[in-house]
Amino acid sequence: MKHLFATLALAAATAQAAEPVKINIQADQPGPVIARQIYGQFGEHLGAGIYEGLWVGTDSKIPNVRGWRTDVVTALKALKVPVLRWPGGCFADEYHWRDGIGPQAQRPPRVNTSWGGVIEPNSVGTHEFMDLADQLGTEVYINANLGSGTVAEMAQWLEYLTAEGDTALARERRANGRDKPWRIQYWGIGNESWGCGGHMKPSYYADQYKQWATFAKAPRGNRPKLVASGGQELELHWTETLSAEIKDRMAAITHHQYSLPTRDWKKKGSAVNFPESEWISTLAVPQTIDGYLAKHREILDRNDPAKKVAIYFDEWGSWYDPEPGTDPGFLVQRNTLRDAVLSALHFHVFHRHADRVKMANIAQMVNVLQAVVITDKERMVLTPTYHAFAMHLPFMDATSLPVQLSGVPDYTLGKYSIPALSASAAKAADGKLILSLSNTNPNQPLPLQLAVGGKGVRAVSGQLLTAATMDAQNWYDAPDRVKPQPFKAEAKGGVLALNVPAKSVLVLEVQP
Repeated sequence: MKHLFATLALAAATAQAAEPVKINIQADQPGPVIARQIYGQFGEHLGAGIYEGLWVGTDSKIPNVRGWRTDVVTALKALKVPVLRWPGGCFADEYHWRDGIGPQAQRPPRVNTSWGGVIEPNSVGTHEFMDLADQLGTEVYINANLGSGTVAEMAQWLEYLTAEGDTALARERRANGRDKPWRIQYWGIGNESWGCGGHMKPSYYADQYKQWATFAKAPRGNRPKLVASGGQELELHWTETLSAEIKDRMAAITHHQYSLPTRDWKKKGSAVNFPESEWISTLAVPQTIDGYLAKHREILDRNDPAKKVAIYFDEWGSWYDPEPGTDPGFLVQRNTLRDAVLSALHFHVFHRHADRVKMANIAQMVNVLQAVVITDKERMVLTPTYHAFAMHLPFMDATSLPVQLSGVPDYTLGKYSIPALSASAAKAADGKLILSLSNTNPNQPLPLQLAVGGKGVRAVSGQLLTAATMDAQNWYDAPDRVKPQPFKAEAKGGVLALNVPAKSVLVLEVQP
């Protein structure tokens, strides 16, 4: 901790010589509401993401409630997880729901051909997942198997989940221990249909979607929003085709984008001990996503001017080379301060596009890629990404506010150049004025002058997340190395000046 204080002291001393960035929050010009589902999570049957990380079974010595480990569920409940996507991902398009119901000892083991070729025991199926959702108090987003399944299989699963009457599937659900139907909020028809979900062309997928959507039936009052599988990056033809052909049948179209330091899938870059060149290249991705979203929105605005179709950015996050010594198919990676800053930058992008982006799901929740929680047997650690999510809780269902920035320097290294400061402001659901800031420069602090509506601000208070090194991480021997610290600043002479330390995330309540 003394290293952190030394870093902050250096930041304050250095900042005195720099020209301040001026920030003006336009509180009288409210924008769209920031959907709480933007802070969603994703749990796929992949590596230790479900088994070991969340599910330990009822016979485990690790404390659990009906098989779900208590420490992880408690930590996730503190994040107020708004929506949880399951069972995939690529796994969704090889998952057959009947494998996961009935007595666990009688469920057929299958090979998880998508992730590592390991045995999928089907211990976690529909009833177990819905119990986890109940324990978390979260909405559910289920991906149906379009890739290797059938229309009838999908229709029967939805009926099994939602049927109210005395149908054969409702009887079967009751016999398996659930009397009342479950509430299903979102129903995805396929996943990455351009890739692992079937390598389809958008026109072919559109025809498939229309057929499947026709039979995705549920009782009135419990009909989930239907979600179409969109493209990635600048695959604008997917958005063009789907928004033209099936816009009246879908509530949302998905988008996926990962942050690879090298942009090379064969050698993506290390999660730790990385050079500064890979710090900036990773943090440049959200700026690219901002541009991609603008182009996809142009198409949606033309084909869907009433804005009935949302964008669900249901896979995002960092993707590095797997942790040495682990199964490459398990996607195990360390989580550092870089990932926390990356999270804040993503949040800011989603906030800016809040009129269209109504859901986002980080990949993934536990032990996989940019996880918020990591576990090892009975041990658990909260990652820097977890803290970034926790700090931004006030932005759930907040009303976005425009932010005017002037004097923001560029942070440049090699071929990459990004703004040194990213900002997002909102009026929280409780009426408080909130501001999120991130200094992307790992070497230089940023002095700021803050105003609201062009007028002075009395004080700010909140939390600061930073560390002594770019790759600082929380681990079992040091679980609090990267942890939010209290932050306060008061106006002097009618001017509120503050310093944003290098490589940091700062979330503040603003007192005009």
